[in-house]
Amino acid sequence: MCTEVLPVSAKPAATPFSATMGGSQGGSDYYDMYLAVISSYNQALMNQSTTRNFCIIAHIDHGKSTLADRMLELTGTVQKRDMQAQLLDSMDLEREKGITIKLQPVKMKWNDYTLNLIDTPGHVDFSYEVSRSLAACEGAVLVVDCSQGIQAQTLANVYLAIEAGLEIIPVLNKIDLPAADPERVAGEVASLLGCKPETILRVSGKTGAGVPEVLDAIVEQVPPPKGEPEAPLRALIFDSIYDIHRGVILFIRVVDGVIKRHDELTLMATRAEGLAVEVGTFAPKQTATPEILTGQIGYVVTNLKSISEARVGDTVTLESALAKGQQLEALAGYRQVKPFVFAGFFPTSNEQYPALKDALEKLKLNDAALVYEPESSQVLGFGYRVGFLGLLHLEIIKERLEREYGLDMVVTSPSTDYIVRNTAGEETTIRSAADLPDPSNIQEVREPWIKGEVVVPGDYIGGVIKLINQIRGIQTNLSYVDEKLALVAFDAPLANVLTDFYDSLKSITSGYGSFNYELSDYRTEQLVRLDILVAGDTVDALSLIAHKDEAPRIGKQIVEKLKTLIPRQNFEVSLQAAIGGKIIAREDVKAVRKDVIAKLYGGDVTRKNKLLDKQKKGKKRMKRVGKVDIPAEAFMVLVSKDN
Repeated sequence: MCTEVLPVSAKPAATPFSATMGGSQGGSDYYDMYLAVISSYNQALMNQSTTRNFCIIAHIDHGKSTLADRMLELTGTVQKRDMQAQLLDSMDLEREKGITIKLQPVKMKWNDYTLNLIDTPGHVDFSYEVSRSLAACEGAVLVVDCSQGIQAQTLANVYLAIEAGLEIIPVLNKIDLPAADPERVAGEVASLLGCKPETILRVSGKTGAGVPEVLDAIVEQVPPPKGEPEAPLRALIFDSIYDIHRGVILFIRVVDGVIKRHDELTLMATRAEGLAVEVGTFAPKQTATPEILTGQIGYVVTNLKSISEARVGDTVTLESALAKGQQLEALAGYRQVKPFVFAGFFPTSNEQYPALKDALEKLKLNDAALVYEPESSQVLGFGYRVGFLGLLHLEIIKERLEREYGLDMVVTSPSTDYIVRNTAGEETTIRSAADLPDPSNIQEVREPWIKGEVVVPGDYIGGVIKLINQIRGIQTNLSYVDEKLALVAFDAPLANVLTDFYDSLKSITSGYGSFNYELSDYRTEQLVRLDILVAGDTVDALSLIAHKDEAPRIGKQIVEKLKTLIPRQNFEVSLQAAIGGKIIAREDVKAVRKDVIAKLYGGDVTRKNKLLDKQKKGKKRMKRVGKVDIPAEAFMVLVSKDN
């Protein structure tokens, strides 16, 4: 790549062009055009040399967004009067929960340098957002809370950054806390990254101490973006959103070339064609500019009708470049995200079913990881089976549907997907127990397993290993980050991690343990369908797939929990757990008894017995024809079945 700034004083030979351009005047016009091209080229190269693209990565609640707030203040991007906590977190849910859910880019100026920051989520459920951010940057600021030290997601994000080839700048945050221990944590980080503890920056995102040094380190250590300004346009889509008023908006990183307003665009993967209605940068709100230069991060408002045409990871180029037959290589992009947690979403009223469909379609526009398909239940009616990247992702989508769209829903307990091979050798993927075929037609069932990592103080290793064994996990490795902090690696069935593993881990480790995982493979296990019967009727929404050895324990826990959730009726209600035709657990909800003999004031005892016999016959009739109203919280019983 040519990175040398070309001199504009050297006049090219005009003679060969004079005749074709109309004499000496043509040569002068050509020279003016030449100067304009060289000036634009030099401007693009200078822009690249003074641009730094970086993201902030950390474990959840280690202070990424707070540090970003101080950067925005210090660089003058946002005035103090307009400042608010977690400025880049635009969703109400993000502010309430104190977490980042969606990545958010912003452009800042620092000492004549342009800094493009992408603030990333810290929870394992949103690691896909982190991987997309890393692909658009050359550097990463690794933030570690010096009162907590290295956590599981810290390690996972470091591995992602190293794999992406980014320059990592370690930063110890929250040095102002009384519990801060920067020397110990600096040793942990130095051991992880192979650097010297004294070179690790120490800051306070709350007070702003040390933040100027972080900005200087970004300028000095993060390499400028590479790219060919004169080459045909190639831009990476690292995110996309749908605005109800403006349509599909692409968040892009320009790798080669320049993108301007009114350019005719083509997306290389989907072959969708569109117009750049507006281009601009984030400052931090969307601010229109004439063009986005090589190496810059910005947005493009398009006239595309559907966000499905603008897939995340696709490459944007100019329609004219493809029309000329230029051979362009698409950018690497991202792996296709695959949800592995599924739950049923059912409206409490059939009238809300169309509204639920519309709401899911709109959320899908801004969430590439969300998938859904229609589903029906004998008890709950019509709804959707929705796929997520984890339980927090599920919780966020549920709350957004309720708040933003006013929906009242019943959500079933989360499950995962299974691969079933029948006796004919055919394989199908099922996502709920109701889809499991007859056992006589099943050759094998494979369930997903995960590779997990728990970072925990050494004193709690025994309890963590015991917990891993309880969920059918297999410990694969035990290592130490330093003399006090241990890393326990293990394999485990995903279904057993989805229930209350994280809560149990926090309880066993007194809150000090942190957990990170990724999907590994599918393994053949002895799995059975566990049905839950309420008053003799199978409730398909409560059925689940469980390991044969764990099914009796799980069934007993579920019926015991349901006994506390289902209100008492005028008749006795039986709660049963069954595998096929075999009942493995039972609890009864006692009937509410009306005192029918209260009106008696004396007389023969036969009068009393007559009334009691009449009541008994009525209860038998109600038990035969009565319906049990199952509350919404009963369908999420599996998430907290040990409570």
